[in-house]
Amino acid sequence: MLAYNSFVFLLYAVDKRRAKRGSWRIAEATLLWLAALGGGVGGFLGVYLVRHKTRKLHFALGVPLLLAAQVGLLVWRLRP
Repeated sequence: MLAYNSFVFLLYAVDKRRAKRGSWRIAEATLLWLAALGGGVGGFLGVYLVRHKTRKLHFALGVPLLLAAQVGLLVWRLRP
């Protein structure tokens, strides 16, 4: 899980760097799907530490909601 979230964070950082340089970008849908498929922590850190896509509501609001849902699911699965 740590490796996957690190990978997702790295992709957000790479996309931010590419945005600054004006080169080929990673699709928004790809970034969102990676966050939705278990990379909520990496996506959240990518949005708020790298300051990437903070003006887009899908990212500024959607990624934290995905993270909250993933944490809730984890807590539910680990309950006695």
